[in-house]
Amino acid sequence: MNYDFTSTPFGKLLIASTTKGICHMAFADDEVKAFEELQQQFPQAKFHQQKDELQQGALHIFNQNWNEPNEVKLHLKGTPFQLKVWETLLKVPKGNFTTYGKIAQAIGNPNASRAVGSAIGDNPIAFLIPAIGSIQSTGNFGQYHWGQVRKSAILGWEAAQVNLINS
Repeated sequence: MNYDFTSTPFGKLLIASTTKGICHMAFADDEVKAFEELQQQFPQAKFHQQKDELQQGALHIFNQNWNEPNEVKLHLKGTPFQLKVWETLLKVPKGNFTTYGKIAQAIGNPNASRAVGSAIGDNPIAFLIPAIGSIQSTGNFGQYHWGQVRKSAILGWEAAQVNLINS
């Protein structure tokens, strides 16, 4: 598994990939702790610190024109329920919001709003799977694994990107 640390507009990021795709992407305020979490998530992996083409393609999201979608290959590890939730999140357009309840309905499990929230919290691919655009049915933005300040910054940045496209 290749991994590397890189700077983004929202802080340092740990990104990891297998030959199949991006498998991990997490903000890394503490590099040692972030790498330990990666090792815990993939205990059988052999790690190589190097940035590869898959990672570079995924990181392009921070500077690409959103009118020109960039295909990013993902290699996700999760339960069937989590995979359905994450797949549904990928269909939410950047800058838009959806509720946990709407996601639960979309995956055919309308009473699973809380479980959807848990699956969103377990999202292994920060930023690429837009967990930030999912909200509670009350309209509250809920928690964000990497903090409210970072969440506000990402939401503002996404809004600016969407405004550029629409103007």
